Amino acid sequence: MKGPAAPKDPEKKKPYFYIIREKEIFGAKLDEEKGVQFIYENDGRLISSAQITGNISDPNILGLLKTTQGFRTLVHSIGVSVETEDSSSKVEFIFQMYGNKDIYSGGTNLKLSLTGNGMEEKINLCEIDWSEDDKEPGQIRFEFDTPEILGRASVRLYLNDGYSVPDVSEESEVDVSLETYHTMIARSLMQLGNPKRLAGAIKRAKEGKDVTLAYIGGSITQGAGGTPINTGCYAYKSYKAFADRYGNGNNVHFIKAGVGGTPSELGMLRFDRDVLRDGNYPDVVVIEFGVNDEGDETKGNCYESLVKKVLMLPNEPAVILLFAVFANDWNLQKRLSPVGQLYELPMVSILDAVSPQFPLTKETGRVISKNKFFYDMFHPTNAGHTIMADCITYLLEQTEREKEWIDCTPKLLLKKPAIGDDFVSVKLLDKKNHNPKANIRCGGFTKTDTELQRVEMDEDLFGTPQFPYNWMYDGTKAFGDSTFELTITCRALLLIYKDSGANDVGKADVFLDGKKVLTANPRIVGWVHCNPVIVCNDRHSQEHILQIKMAQGDENKKFTILGFGYVN
Repeated sequence: MKGPAAPKDPEKKKPYFYIIREKEIFGAKLDEEKGVQFIYENDGRLISSAQITGNISDPNILGLLKTTQGFRTLVHSIGVSVETEDSSSKVEFIFQMYGNKDIYSGGTNLKLSLTGNGMEEKINLCEIDWSEDDKEPGQIRFEFDTPEILGRASVRLYLNDGYSVPDVSEESEVDVSLETYHTMIARSLMQLGNPKRLAGAIKRAKEGKDVTLAYIGGSITQGAGGTPINTGCYAYKSYKAFADRYGNGNNVHFIKAGVGGTPSELGMLRFDRDVLRDGNYPDVVVIEFGVNDEGDETKGNCYESLVKKVLMLPNEPAVILLFAVFANDWNLQKRLSPVGQLYELPMVSILDAVSPQFPLTKETGRVISKNKFFYDMFHPTNAGHTIMADCITYLLEQTEREKEWIDCTPKLLLKKPAIGDDFVSVKLLDKKNHNPKANIRCGGFTKTDTELQRVEMDEDLFGTPQFPYNWMYDGTKAFGDSTFELTITCRALLLIYKDSGANDVGKADVFLDGKKVLTANPRIVGWVHCNPVIVCNDRHSQEHILQIKMAQGDENKKFTILGFGYVN
């Protein structure tokens, strides 16, 4: 009887680096049967993942990651592992290439079926039938047969011969008991400011009175990188810390109003709708636009307008300015912090907390690595969100220690703005929120767009569509009058339109009082989100006629007006 055949010699492991390493993933409900976790890798994100997670600095390797052709030149195979509580859970991994002509459907999909047992499976690129339309690595998806499954995933790229990368080092969990951790958290307090309003909210919570914490910002406030996004985010974690420390079990309430990819230019328009719901006023408002406002046309005027809008509410809420950080150790706190200084507001800087310790070794004081803190180049991991929440909690602890303060905010609001306050009284205009003095002629903009940016509000896991009361022109179905006209008396006017990467959307020209002021191009950003632009900002109010016309040659395409902002 023959014995078993000798196994093959183990294959020599090729050099590799991680682009995802032991990251928490969550199968957000896609429909009744499936859950999905999206991780976008386009627009330089894959390069940042290689730098942050893979410790790659070689410009040749990083350059190859820009295109699908470069990716194929560099990468031999992709190793993927997913670990879930139920090791038999079915998981589909898809690495989608975006296309040149058809962004979302033209590129190759690299697919791998695996289970949640933590075992690595591989995709060999030499076995793939590649599309001729491939342009660049676009997005990674983990699709679960059952929604709302929590797991931990790793993805590493094994390289072809001729490429070498640094050895991979092991990482330990963050030890929150260390003195270095507490020192890091303490560095986040840029300014305690005048804590009178915040101390008042704490006191009311302790007395059992209803207290509401509201958070408004971009995708970090929405919860991106946190898993699950509704409870893994800094907003929920800091709210829970406040409720557990000061509440009586049910008297502290939570509002989360983060919208990914949007600046305070949109935040000031959303505030009344998304935060002041049902006529309720929050007691504490955390404003987080410190990494989203680079594209703000006003360079801080909209930000200060939002801050003043909140401070002027009749219930006199406390305002906390929170400055998040990107993986390149950047934010806008230098530009925006003068607003907090003028109004004596508490300011918390995540950059000041974590960035000084990133270059250190564990022996010289590093608490957390960039890979552990960042999910991608923009968003924190669960550990990163926890650190952000701990920084806010540290502010609360310091506020408790302060005693006799007088709220000087009413006097400070009368001072000359630090940057500008042109939009304090801005209001939203859409199909639901009317201005009785405005006259609208829809022309061909008679449809309502339902394919909108969706965000997880408050503690919800389902996405709430943004600006559902919109006007859409659909030239793919019928030609006709492609002009929308708004007559309104105002001092300032903003247009909010929908961005999209779809092939059937087109450009629109915007005219004010007969003069072309801009062309709105929904395809520049390349994904579905809300884009606010200023049409005019004058010193005095007057009647204006705004016209939005499909650009020449795009009459057979789509364009969606999400709404307007106006200042009387």
